[in-house]
Amino acid sequence: MTWLLGYVDPLDSSFVAAVLAIAFNPLYWNVRMGSCYLAQAGLELLASSDPPASASQSAKITYVSHYAGPLLTVARWEHRTRKLSRAFGSPHLACYALGGSILLLNLLRSHCFSQAMLRQPSVEGLDQPAAYSLGLVLLGVGSVFVLSSFFALGFTGTFLGDYFGILKEARVTTFPFNILDNPMYWGSTANYLGWAIMHASPTGLLLTAVVALTYVVAVLYEEPFTTEIYRQKASRPRRRS
Repeated sequence: MTWLLGYVDPLDSSFVAAVLAIAFNPLYWNVRMGSCYLAQAGLELLASSDPPASASQSAKITYVSHYAGPLLTVARWEHRTRKLSRAFGSPHLACYALGGSILLLNLLRSHCFSQAMLRQPSVEGLDQPAAYSLGLVLLGVGSVFVLSSFFALGFTGTFLGDYFGILKEARVTTFPFNILDNPMYWGSTANYLGWAIMHASPTGLLLTAVVALTYVVAVLYEEPFTTEIYRQKASRPRRRS
């Protein structure tokens, strides 16, 4: 990985913008910290992004600060207050609005990723037909995982419906969840990796590593929180029909 740094200018404005775009999404939709953790968590915030492959499918959150008042991000603020649901008139409409904003942020992230690759040098050793073909394969496999995950979960399942009280009756175990945990995350990572290889871009490879790290952290943040949501659901007495 260190050889990549010889081809990458980390102070280039496009590279910085790409890292910030990668980091922002999870802070926006999921990560919660106490204010006393802000400085300490700076590196962690560079390690999360993208729409979650459903809070009900992934799930792991890091510990939450026990210090001064928590900074709640959009989805967790909604789970606590239900104010978005009330503002939009229903939890489904509120979830659709949040999902739409996440999609727009993902488009911005992809744009910043591409611009960072274009602004920095490529590597001749990767600029080969075999490497280009490998990139296409990764892009195809990643797209299959992302799209099949979306169709298996539906829009609300993909975009934090759990936080809006839109819970599934049972865990989804059909393809691709029967062969891979968090397939939307890793499918997206494969897309970025394929795109970087196709462009013979060390910058793209380094940013893909940042994307992968963000998913690892995002999964750590989601699971305990979502597990608790479903534990509370299971503990509620069922109504008799």
